[in-house]
Amino acid sequence: MTIAERPQAAQRNAPVEGWKDSKKYTWVLSLVPALIPLILWGVWAWMGQLDAPIPVLHVVWWLGPFAVFILIPFTDAVLGRDGENVPEEFVPWLEETKFYRIISYLYFPLMFASLIACCYLWTREGMTWYDNIGLAWSMGMTSGIGIVAAHELGHKKGEFERWLGKICLAVPAYGHFYIEHNRGHHVKVATPEDPVSSRMGEDVYRYLLRSIPRQVPRAWNIEKKRLSRSGKSAFHWDNNVLNAWAVTVVLWAVLLVIFGWYILPFMLIQAVVGIALLEFVNYLEHYGLLRQMGPDGRYERTSPEHSWNSDNLTTNVFLYQLQRHSDHHANPTRRYQSLRSDVLAPELPAGYATMIALASIPPLWFAVMDKRLMAHYGNDLSKANVYAPARKRLERKWGTATAKEGSQ
Repeated sequence: MTIAERPQAAQRNAPVEGWKDSKKYTWVLSLVPALIPLILWGVWAWMGQLDAPIPVLHVVWWLGPFAVFILIPFTDAVLGRDGENVPEEFVPWLEETKFYRIISYLYFPLMFASLIACCYLWTREGMTWYDNIGLAWSMGMTSGIGIVAAHELGHKKGEFERWLGKICLAVPAYGHFYIEHNRGHHVKVATPEDPVSSRMGEDVYRYLLRSIPRQVPRAWNIEKKRLSRSGKSAFHWDNNVLNAWAVTVVLWAVLLVIFGWYILPFMLIQAVVGIALLEFVNYLEHYGLLRQMGPDGRYERTSPEHSWNSDNLTTNVFLYQLQRHSDHHANPTRRYQSLRSDVLAPELPAGYATMIALASIPPLWFAVMDKRLMAHYGNDLSKANVYAPARKRLERKWGTATAKEGSQ
């Protein structure tokens, strides 16, 4: 580095005067979901020492979903919105601060510690089958949020971080997400060609049945085309879908050898719950939003208007600011601590956990979100990404902006 370059480098690596990250140490809380099974084990042991009633001890193992869907929304309601954005000139320094990176790395060993604890508990005498199912559901909360942590690192350029993401995805057996999300969803987001972008009028259950089966073939075809350009077979070890699945096979095989086949149904339950948690979130993030097609037959560039944001403080902390989704699509490699809330992005009325609960009851979801979506598009249904079987019903209800204006 030359003498002339040193001041510029120092400026890049120094914080902006007069601004501090007020959330810096709250990011430690993002590790709490990784510890859910271990925390429940501790609570169970403590309550046992207090001679708590047996039914209460059984309930403890089911507290993981309670924490995610009751405690987090309650705290969101109390603490409210975040609203603080990092000054742009601060971003380079913040991106290079190792503290934030270490926090995102730590999720993985803690999650694996929880998984091993679960495997031990599932085979332990004194645990009933419904205790084991409750613990599996709670572990599903850990592995589902673990996919969010894997998502954070899977977008980064370093091989270490990408492999760490693949290893994390092995727990819920969802390794293809690494390719499907990065090179499939991010390219086709908010278009009819993207199976992960939910349509207006499509309930979450139809979405899951349509979306999940299409994601694996898309990921495979993306890698097949990439490898063919360098003359390699789709079954070459460089196939990122194959090597991600291989990590899953190795991890699950090792656990089955150590703890026995009895853990398999509970491993499957935690995987299904974790995947469902992710896919419900996918359903929320782009519901009904559509990139318009230009005269050249190409979709417009992805912008903040093509993602639903939800800037609730508590959920932002626990989900590595995934709710600032529009900035994530605009800057996929930007680290979680630097993501901004964009005023141009449409806003969900609540945090992700609350919206997942709302989505699970389709009539309530449509009542809330269709009205919000149409307000975003000025009541012009033609601008929305519409679920074809629901189109006639939606046209009867909303018509088009032109028709509404002509009747006034």
